Amino acid sequence: MALHLAGLDPDDVAEIVECLLLGSTHAAQDAPGLAGRRRELADTIGDALDALPPVHVDDEPT
Repeated sequence: MALHLAGLDPDDVAEIVECLLLGSTHAAQDAPGLAGRRRELADTIGDALDALPPVHVDDEPT
């Protein structure tokens, strides 16, 4: 499945991953299933970010 996130750059998506990991930590004791799902989502999104080609400063529009 592909997902297009208009208006978000890779740094924004990385911040979402961090929020999922933080939410996972907070949910771990009371909702371990939810915590696991949040970690799984963070890992999947993080892997997709890692697969993106690197952006070079020269490649960015001016």
